[in-house]
Amino acid sequence: MNWPQLRERYLVAADDAVLALNKPAGLSVTGERHDTDIVELAAAAGQTLYPVHRIDKVTSGLVLLATDLGAHGELTRQFNKQTARKAYLAVVDDADLPDHGVIDLPLSVGRKNRVRIAAPREAIRESGSGRWYVDQDNLLDTKNYPSITHFATVARTEDRAVLALRPITGRRHQIRVHLAWIGHPIVGDPLFDRSGSHPRTHLHSWRLGLTASWRTPPELELSASPGTDFWEPLGDSASDPAELLDRAARLLGD
Repeated sequence: MNWPQLRERYLVAADDAVLALNKPAGLSVTGERHDTDIVELAAAAGQTLYPVHRIDKVTSGLVLLATDLGAHGELTRQFNKQTARKAYLAVVDDADLPDHGVIDLPLSVGRKNRVRIAAPREAIRESGSGRWYVDQDNLLDTKNYPSITHFATVARTEDRAVLALRPITGRRHQIRVHLAWIGHPIVGDPLFDRSGSHPRTHLHSWRLGLTASWRTPPELELSASPGTDFWEPLGDSASDPAELLDRAARLLGD
């Protein structure tokens, strides 16, 4: 697929400064080891894009790219200051999760540059009120990065749950590692599911809210619904996707 085809098929919104795509799973944004990516495809067609943020190759959904350097700086500063409003959807193994939860587990980088919780797995505690944490005394003797993810449980089946998530921090692989280390890995995540029985990772970048001074009003509120393949692990017990999205928005207070 070339850039004009990709843009036409997956465009969510665009103005003179930015464009947003509903990226399919399996396509990189930029800068990873792969055959091609969105930035390279655009460059080959004569358009320069500046990624405002990144989502993993295996993650589908909303990705925002700037076409103007001034807008790029304004928007990336909001991610750096953690004022960008982000929401994700995930299908996870095991439905035994509270209605709401907070995963407050610092991350570190281990062997082979792999992201992990900055503590032994057995040191992770659950408060009984839906908060996962580790005591400071149990942190590994290595550099660690405070990392917080809020979630709401949108729906449950016998062995799966749909979560709406707000990553307060934006660490690499944060949602994927947080969920796996509390015992609820994302279905199809190649970091934690080696079965190969799922054709994609069921994590989706759903909503994004930023301040955009060049717009009237100065707001950028974006959303990208997941495709039908995202819901497949729920099987016949899945509710209507539109109903699930409405419920997720209510639970997150949107």
